[in-house]
Formats: sequence, structure tokens, C-alpha cells
Amino acid sequence: MRHEKASRLLHMARLLAGTAEGLTLDELSERLRVGRRTVERMRDAVREVFPQLEEVEDPPTKRFRIPAGLDGLFQAPTADELVALRTAADSLESSGAHARAAALQSLEQKILAATRAPTRRRLAPDLEALMQAETIAVQAGPRPFEDEAVLGAVREAIKSLKTLRFRYEGGSAPGRTREVTPYGLLFGRSNYLVAAEGQGGEPRTWRLDRVHDIEVTDRPGAKPESFSLQDFADESFGIYHDAVENVVLRVLPHGAEDALGWRFHANQSLEPREDGSVLVRFRASGMLELAWHLFTWGDKVEIQAPARLKTMMIEQVEMAARAHGVALATETVAAGA
Repeated sequence: MRHEKASRLLHMARLLAGTAEGLTLDELSERLRVGRRTVERMRDAVREVFPQLEEVEDPPTKRFRIPAGLDGLFQAPTADELVALRTAADSLESSGAHARAAALQSLEQKILAATRAPTRRRLAPDLEALMQAETIAVQAGPRPFEDEAVLGAVREAIKSLKTLRFRYEGGSAPGRTREVTPYGLLFGRSNYLVAAEGQGGEPRTWRLDRVHDIEVTDRPGAKPESFSLQDFADESFGIYHDAVENVVLRVLPHGAEDALGWRFHANQSLEPREDGSVLVRFRASGMLELAWHLFTWGDKVEIQAPARLKTMMIEQVEMAARAHGVALATETVAAGA
């Protein structure tokens, strides 16, 4: 128990040393997952060990920080942390995300270079054992496009609040030069720039592998303060954004256990039914990507809404049948959907 308390206090000290503006007690409570009074006691204990702890007035509350950081003695990495970092880098590398993999590999080297030699020697056997015992299961799918020059230009424009100009080989007018205000990046099975074209335009996604001759302009371009990249991403089941609809799925009893542990969408609700089935409800766009995903559930899922999603499923079945030289009657497919 003493070791656990000491670890929690050190964790709080690292949080306070890792912030420039400081953290409020409520923010500390949320990050440490403890109550307000516990956080107050922990703050007082940290102050005894680190008297350099500062209070910053931020009416109507206060923020706390350790401005000079922590001595390297308190910052030595563990074998578990280094393995997690290397595994993340290897996962990005194997998926084709070479630029982000290189960034994590560079970070690992900086951490090891800043670690004292005795600590490195102590970590080496555990690090080697864990690396041999853990690997990445490679999944089928597209290799995301990552060009360091493209990512660098997007990040520079976001930091400098400038617009981007590029030739886009996609959309309704391939090859057209676009000027957009960058809002952020979405990384996934394919990587996308989220940006708005023109004054007051709606944000949309632009596939990075279709972006060419990119440059940062001198024209100001900042995303609206009200825009949230996370909220934008949560609107869609996948990447594609279209009309947001109410989705209702009935997972049949033989798939209920899987459904209760599955995350279909960020705003989902799960409703177990008396017959053993589970109703899944959420609001999202991207019905085509949702239809593709539902095929992985086989006969475990029944679409109740929207009707457009059920129609898409039927169309996808018919397309697959035609590709294999099989003719299906629409009425037969619809009856089984």
C-alpha cells in the first residue's frame, strides 16, 4: 500500500511538471481518478517533497505546476513503458505509417540517451524478454499513406494559422488546385486532412494520398474556436461524412455477449432485451462503412433503422453475387436481411 501511494504521488508530480499552464484540482481529480479531497491531500504531500510547486491564480480557481520539471532520478522509464513505446512504433511501421513511426523511434532514442547508464543496464534484460514475448498481429487492410513532406506542411499550417494550397487528385474535379483552411488530421485505415475550402465553408475530408504539390501560403487560416476535431470524427461511423442518421441494430441472442463488449460508436447506447438480444442505438453518418462492418457480424445483427442502411447491405450482397457469377432475386435477399 505504501508503494502504491508513493507511485500515485510521483504520478501527480509528473503531471504537474509536465504542464506549462498548470492543472486545477478538478483536472487532477479527473486524471488521477480520485476524489477532490484525496487530490487536496496528495497535493499537500507533493508540496512537501517538491517545495518548488507553484500556485497560479486563474479566477475563479487556482492552477498548480512544478515549473522547473523533475530531476532525472524521478523520470527513469520502466521496461513496460519502453516496450509500449517500441510496440507502438513497430505497429505504425508495419501499417505503413513511416513518418509517425520515425517520430516515436526518435523519442525512444532521446529517452534512452537521457537515461543513466546503470538504469539502462538494469532495464536491458527485461526489455529484451518482453520484446521477444510480444508481437503485433498484422490485419488485412489498406496501408495508410504517410508522406513526411505532406504531414509537415499540414502541421506547419496548423501551428502558424495559415492556409494550405495543393493539387487534389480526387473529388468531382480531379487535378484541381485547392486552397483550404486546415482543421486537423484523421489517422486510420486511410489518412485524411480535415479542412474547409473557401470562407465559411463546411469542413470535409481530403485523402492525403491524393494531395500533391502541397505548400503553406501566407494567407491567414484558422479553424473556428467552436470546432472540435473529436466531435467531427464522432459524427461518422468511419471516415466518410454524409447525412447523420439514427441507427438501431438488434444483435441476436447468439451475438449478445460480443455486442456488450463491443464499441460500435462513441455515442452508442446498449439495451439488453428480455429475449436475450441487445439493441444498439447511436447517431452517425457513413452508412456505407457501417454496412461493410456489419458483414463481419454475419447472422448476428439485424438492421432496424435506417432503411437506407438495410438497402445498402442488400446492394452490397447483390454486387458480391454478380462478381461471382451468381444471380440473386432482390426479393429473396430483402427477405433475409
